[in-house]
Amino acid sequence: MSEASTGGDGEDEIVTVNFKTTQSFLTEIDEAWQGRGFNSRSEFIRYTLRDAVENPTFDRDELIALLAAEEDSRKGKTMDAEQARETFGTSDE
Repeated sequence: MSEASTGGDGEDEIVTVNFKTTQSFLTEIDEAWQGRGFNSRSEFIRYTLRDAVENPTFDRDELIALLAAEEDSRKGKTMDAEQARETFGTSDE
């Protein structure tokens, strides 16, 4: 892997960030960066964090909607596929 960039215009100051983790998780991190061809643990962590910031899996509103849907499902407030197609204006084709 190439050296990680800071994502800015090249003038960003590099700072040290410390965090706590379990030894078992640190072992998993080390296995991951070494197995994926990164040059260092720091490079892997920078890359992973940058990816999480630039490509979040879910934003807060999506998570709230998922939780609401889960609650509806638990309460039996669901609809079949035909009702969903009618409600959301989609077809099965």
